[in-house]
Amino acid sequence: MIGPSSSHTAGAVKIGNIAASIAGKGFDHVIFHLHGSFSETYRGHGTDKALTAGVLGFPPSDERIRDAFFYAEKAGLQIEFRHIQLDNVHENTVMIEFFRNGKKLCDVTGSSIGGGNIEITRIDSFEVCVSGNNPTLIIRQNDKKGVVSDIAAVLADNDINIGTMVLSRTAKGGIATTVIETDSLIGPSVEKSLLSLTNVLDVRILEVTRGGSDHV
Repeated sequence: MIGPSSSHTAGAVKIGNIAASIAGKGFDHVIFHLHGSFSETYRGHGTDKALTAGVLGFPPSDERIRDAFFYAEKAGLQIEFRHIQLDNVHENTVMIEFFRNGKKLCDVTGSSIGGGNIEITRIDSFEVCVSGNNPTLIIRQNDKKGVVSDIAAVLADNDINIGTMVLSRTAKGGIATTVIETDSLIGPSVEKSLLSLTNVLDVRILEVTRGGSDHV
């Protein structure tokens, strides 16, 4: 681990890793909205550099974390830090907004809960629960009868066991998000099968977060 604090550095890197994977490639502007302890001590503990390194795809042990701002500039990535007051969240929480060509792609909220462990709690307006400790599917779908059972059937057909499943929706019959942690890796063929389902709109696969690949 690089940095003085597992919560403020290692955890922050992991939040950035997962958030960038959710946003996808090609973002050119990131705004970090810092809450609580993150907001108060982010410069002293290097949380600003850790979050930047995370969205760049660096793992928590990467020596480049110390020079994350340099690498962000080199990649053409604009970085901003702002303060925010959020309700009912952990003290070490950040809401990250991703943009491409001035258009917002998504926002991801995550907390560093101690010992380098993290939890993604919100994606856009949807409440989720993503630990980054297991392969994870994030599926956006129309809130229709039978969609969840169809998703589960695809995973069963591919011998993938569901560890946890959390469904969130903003309104009945609108758009819903299903987050599934699995016991095994999820291959491209599974993603293709899920995308072929009626009413499935988008599929993101998050492998166990070790970082190390560039998202920008």
